Amino acid sequence: EKDISIAYTLNHPNVKMMNCDINDLTEEKLAEVLDGVKVDIVVGGPPCQSYSTVGKRQMDARANLFMQYKRVLQIIQPKAFVFENVVGILSMDHGNLFKRVQAEFEEIGYTLKYQVLDAVDYGVPQHRERVILVGFKGTNPFEYPAATHGEGLKPYVTLKDAIGDLPVLKSGQQKDYYDKDADNEFLQFVRSSGCDLTEHVAPKNGEHLIRIMEALKDGESKDDLPEDIRPKSGYGNTYAKLWWEKPSTTITRNFACPSSSR
Repeated sequence: EKDISIAYTLNHPNVKMMNCDINDLTEEKLAEVLDGVKVDIVVGGPPCQSYSTVGKRQMDARANLFMQYKRVLQIIQPKAFVFENVVGILSMDHGNLFKRVQAEFEEIGYTLKYQVLDAVDYGVPQHRERVILVGFKGTNPFEYPAATHGEGLKPYVTLKDAIGDLPVLKSGQQKDYYDKDADNEFLQFVRSSGCDLTEHVAPKNGEHLIRIMEALKDGESKDDLPEDIRPKSGYGNTYAKLWWEKPSTTITRNFACPSSSR
């Protein structure tokens, strides 16, 4: 992921970036980069496509990349690690895969805890459930954070809360100013750096796609469209519209156009 590594380095110039296949990450390469520095914690997780309930869910080569994670742990020997992945990993191969993952980490001396957390419960304007597996050498003292948002707590951050300050765009338009002040805690957080609005651009869409987008109401999908403009193919969450007064559904890597996902 060359572009992602470049962007990360620009934002974190003091971090040493190694953009390579984990299979090629040797003990020698790690020793050269670490230069004697002891690592206390390793954070990561294998690609989720093999385990995701949205995908094909197959035991391909990517599904076993956790063994490379284990190999890196054996080389670095951190005090603790965090292994993150989609909830689908719990049911993969009838639950046997996750049992194997745990067994492999326990084999190299880590005591484990895991829990499913949803980002929406911590002030993120998006439902995003993930399995968070935490391992410690010896006794595991880790405690998962209590939710801050939800019933009896702060209200969930909605789509309106998160992007309600952006001016409305028509097809092909772009604007570089906010429509209103940051009037809630989330907007105050994301705009605290004082940066100007950039990249608020609408693509130039065809007349048919514009009709589809204008016809959709909150929460509706392609199956709710009038038959004369309804797409003939696509998954149920394609050509779909989010709820303005609710948190977003999980954003996937395919969200560039209405035909990708909600």
